[in-house]
Amino acid sequence: MAALGGAWRRSLLLLLLGLVHGAAAMFVVKDAQGTACIMANFSAAFTAIYDTRSGPKNVTFDLPSDAAVSNSSSCGGEGAADPSLKITFGRGHALTLNFTRNATRYGVRLMTFVYNLSDTQIFPNASSNDTQTVESATDIRADIDTKYRCVSTDRVHVHNVTVTLRDATIQAYLANSSFSKEETRCEQDGPFPTTAPPPPPHPSPSPTPESPSVYKYNVSGANGTCLLASMGLQLNVTYEKEDNKTSTRVFGINPNMTTVGGSCGPQLVTLELHSVSVPLLAFQFGMNASTSRYFLQGIQLNMTLPDAREPTFKASNSSLRALQASIGNSYKCNAEERVQVTEAFSVNIFKVWVQAFQVQGDKFGSVEECQLDENSMLIPIAVGGALAGLVLIVLIAYLIGRKRSHAGYQTI
Repeated sequence: MAALGGAWRRSLLLLLLGLVHGAAAMFVVKDAQGTACIMANFSAAFTAIYDTRSGPKNVTFDLPSDAAVSNSSSCGGEGAADPSLKITFGRGHALTLNFTRNATRYGVRLMTFVYNLSDTQIFPNASSNDTQTVESATDIRADIDTKYRCVSTDRVHVHNVTVTLRDATIQAYLANSSFSKEETRCEQDGPFPTTAPPPPPHPSPSPTPESPSVYKYNVSGANGTCLLASMGLQLNVTYEKEDNKTSTRVFGINPNMTTVGGSCGPQLVTLELHSVSVPLLAFQFGMNASTSRYFLQGIQLNMTLPDAREPTFKASNSSLRALQASIGNSYKCNAEERVQVTEAFSVNIFKVWVQAFQVQGDKFGSVEECQLDENSMLIPIAVGGALAGLVLIVLIAYLIGRKRSHAGYQTI
């Protein structure tokens, strides 16, 4: 009887854990012939921030057991879009994984989450009944003909929503309508034994160029473009290494290895940059309606530092006042600007030209020069003025001297 009671208690504990975290479910996408092309097995939870009549509120909910694969999921193929898995649940909520591949690897290029604020069971007292759509790049990648496996918790930050996957097994471009025996494990499950040569003592997540590449970023919404930005970016990070020594390093943002996203709102415009080593670098632009000016008000960073005592580095500040200009105009600065986000993190911005909110025809508006550029122009102007004054003084002195020399002679 004691053994039976112990088994019953263990079963009850497992059941309660399943209720707390949500049970894993299998999702399969098949083509017209019934052959599986995408398989995914995971449990998921969502944490969202939404507005209520009494202010912002956080809510967390699980992917329910009755979630189903939508008919709009696709295997892709010749002349078609990339494969996609769309999972629908509740009153108009949907999680979509869009896949892409190259010669050696495949992955979830984009994760999109659609949620309906009119669902009062999940979003009580929401100030809006709209359906919101947010999306982000992910680090879910695997070698061709292997399955992606991540036992650890895998979080994907999708704007103001965090999608948490648990015990995930995902594979696209299936060869035999079933998971491959070989697997590619996520970084969170590491470290893994390897026979490859040891890595450098201080690996860098991305190249650190002397002058970072300047790239033009664009964020658009339902009403067109809400942000244009042309700039080069460097990250200055101070952290504790595994040997407890403090290190300060500079990381350049490589536009060719970065995915761009963002969102447009009436009071907030966000530019999001995603890469393997920097899962999230977000720039938030706010506006002051009373002064008709916009400004960079927030920067958020989430990156990986392999040689740090805490490999995941996070920093954010939502009370900045940088890159300011009048609404309808653009802000431009050729000089390097340094924005201090936290004590341990700052951003170097090179040759920035940015405009938020009222962007007409995807073109920058009238330019407002930064103070640094105006100050740099004062020096040559002052030097030029001084030289001009000196030349004028010499010329006047010469003319006076010449007149006096002629006055010393008399005509014969």
